[in-house]
Amino acid sequence: MTTPEEPTRPSAIAGYEDWPGYIQSQPRHQAATPAAQELADALGVPAAVPPADFTVHWEETYDGVTTSQLSWQLGFGPRSTGWLVRPAGVSGALPGVLVLHCHGGNKFGGADRLVELPQSHPAAAAARAGHYDGQALATEVARAGFAVLAHDTFAWGSRRFDLSVPPWRTAAALDARKSQWRQDGVVPTDAELYNAAAGIHEDTVAKAAGLLGTSLAGMVAHDDLAALDILASLPGVDPERLGCIGFSGGGGRSLTLAALSPRIKNYVVTCMMATFESLLPAYLDAHSWLLQTPGLWKLGEWPELTARSEADGFLVQYALADPLFPEGGMREAHRLLKSMHPEGSYAGSFWPGGHVFTAGMQNEAISYLSRALAPKAPPPGTIEPLSTSIGTEDHR
Repeated sequence: MTTPEEPTRPSAIAGYEDWPGYIQSQPRHQAATPAAQELADALGVPAAVPPADFTVHWEETYDGVTTSQLSWQLGFGPRSTGWLVRPAGVSGALPGVLVLHCHGGNKFGGADRLVELPQSHPAAAAARAGHYDGQALATEVARAGFAVLAHDTFAWGSRRFDLSVPPWRTAAALDARKSQWRQDGVVPTDAELYNAAAGIHEDTVAKAAGLLGTSLAGMVAHDDLAALDILASLPGVDPERLGCIGFSGGGGRSLTLAALSPRIKNYVVTCMMATFESLLPAYLDAHSWLLQTPGLWKLGEWPELTARSEADGFLVQYALADPLFPEGGMREAHRLLKSMHPEGSYAGSFWPGGHVFTAGMQNEAISYLSRALAPKAPPPGTIEPLSTSIGTEDHR
């Protein structure tokens, strides 16, 4: 008597089957100070080995900036895509800024929401309209005189998991979502389908990360550290004047990166600051695994983690009507930050409105970075295309 074969289980980490081997063979990130090392260990950050090289796929100049699409291969998973944006027609070393995309419930895309491109994917345009007041943050920072790198991090955009055949638990929840869409007469886009699956799948990613001794935030920090090394090595970038900026989940990445790398001299955190205590019990469910790494609170409140950074200073922007953070928790974070940091090293500003990086907030953040990193006005000239020194490959 024959028995029916069991159906083949789909991979729970499709596209990242080499991830466990990488983590098992890779040493931990070595931070510059014991305080930073405690954070790196709590997040389980693997050592980021900068890619030996990267590919320039295309480079175009329009509306006062030169934009280049780059890609590089890290030690596991799919290839990373990033965009370098610089003021057009300038030469000399510019201060560099890593612009970090938000979570946004949108893992189909990544840093493309931050960059003005000849053609934007509708999902990127929607994210820009919904979270960034319609502006391309990386491009706006570049126009202020910076060399800007915006990259897809672990699990987003080019670094997303392959969910074309979702694992069973994800598939069951996705089927329920599809049923609701059919009932409502909605035909979801490819991006909407992927984002619905990825939202459910994030629990599986966090579970796998924990089993491997890391975390979602630790893996994101790994990719961010590698991107920072790339930015620091680029021609025309002053490695002594580097900063980072992010909104929402990108703000959390900004804080973490500044603590883990002494390369960061100044940074901005927007709509991502409150005490952990204030999130319990009602606000806990509003946030992803990117903020809520198991055991992180043992190191101190979220604002207290800024003391583990060697940066010269930072700006935190709060939105008073932010539905993801209670006002009391934001104000307590502000009080803690003022008490912890020397006069002039911490700046905090409170803005009306919800969870949006408004044009006014962006202007304030860019002005802060301009003062803090003191970009020098480079003499007029012709900036050397990246493609003259690094092999070009057009995959548009």
